[in-house]
Amino acid sequence: MSDGKNNDDYWHGAAVGCDAKLAPWLRDRGSLTQRIRERCELFAVRPVRSGLARIAFDESALLGLAPHRLAWSREVFLYADGKPVVFAHSACAPQHLRGAWGAVRGLGSRPLGELLFSHPQVARKPLHYKALHAHHLLYRSAATVLGDAPERLWARRSLFTLHGAPLLVTEVFLPGILRLDQTR
Repeated sequence: MSDGKNNDDYWHGAAVGCDAKLAPWLRDRGSLTQRIRERCELFAVRPVRSGLARIAFDESALLGLAPHRLAWSREVFLYADGKPVVFAHSACAPQHLRGAWGAVRGLGSRPLGELLFSHPQVARKPLHYKALHAHHLLYRSAATVLGDAPERLWARRSLFTLHGAPLLVTEVFLPGILRLDQTR
């Protein structure tokens, strides 16, 4: 790894190598919030943090931000029946909080998915996938609620746009998500 880049540095247009039971969760383009709610008795969003933060270089590039510029970022866990099933990370340029994405600032424990999928002018770009390992910041953030974290966690991300302003949403799927299809 002399140049610091390898295949693990990139997000892909297909989730090649993911568990067959997880694939439908990763590939579904509908509201993840809604899908989880349909499969549990009690859905909850537990905020981790929200505010200006440094984000990954590849995220900055997708949002059109200079590499070291702060972005607005929100991180939450989605819970189903008291169990964490998804770690969600969203980011946008700070100037878009005064415009297109102003509503995301005050979400608190409300799901972002409700906003994204109920607004008729929000458009979603294609999904991209990645198997995250322990060295990845999003893996480490997601694994904080796991007692025995697996070797990898699958994630997907996509850009949502509103009035030309991008919002990047990344969802890291925790092992508990697979229990949802078995319970209902």
